[in-house]
Parts: sequence; structure tokens; C-alpha cells
Amino acid sequence: MNQGSSKKLYVGSLPYSTTEDELRGLFESFGEIESVRIITDKFTGMSKGFGFVEMANADDAQKAVEGMNGKQLNGRTLIVNEARPEQRRDRSFSGGEGGNRGGGDRWGGGQGGAGDRPRRPRRDSY
Repeated sequence: MNQGSSKKLYVGSLPYSTTEDELRGLFESFGEIESVRIITDKFTGMSKGFGFVEMANADDAQKAVEGMNGKQLNGRTLIVNEARPEQRRDRSFSGGEGGNRGGGDRWGGGQGGAGDRPRRPRRDSY
């Protein structure tokens, strides 16, 4: 971790009842905290069980990782490490790569992954 720059930490496996004030209290003994955020579901507002703590400098952040990773909080073992850079997510509904799964009509239609496999003849009646 770089000396002097702020560092964001990922804090996972949080009890769902943990508040941002409680999370701040857990980390403030390691140094100055710039921000605390618990991630919530956008529809229900309920905690997703993880959050982020941004420390004022990298040395304090490293001490917090060493001091808090693996610690117990209300019966849950915390996971604390340096947060990865945020990545932009594709919000399309096409499924991205491999999203064309075929399908067709109700009798099987499209390829659906069958690709080059020959089809068996249909037996309508005997």
C-alpha cells in the first residue's frame, strides 16, 4: 500500500444488522477514517452484508487489514482486505457473450446449443 494516499478497504461477511456507525467504531482505533459505507439492496434497503471503509493513509489501512481480518463480529468472521478498483458493469439484458441460446418456438425451434448435431426423426404415431 502506498504511503500517504488514502486506501479503501473491503469489509465482508458483516452481520446484516451492522450500522455504518458501528463499522466506523470498529476501524477508528487503526487511524483516521475518511468514509464508511455499507452496501444495501436498492429495492429493500437491507444490508447486503458487506461494505467499505476508506482510511486516510495506507499504513493505517494495512494495520486495519491485519487487525480486523478474521475477527469475529456477532458470530460472523469478518473478511477485510484492500478493495479492488470499481469496475463498470454492463446493464444490458442480452446476457453478454454467449447470450444467444437459441430457443425458437414451443416445439424446440432454434439451435439452443445443439449446433451441428443431427436431429432424430420425429415419431408421431405407431
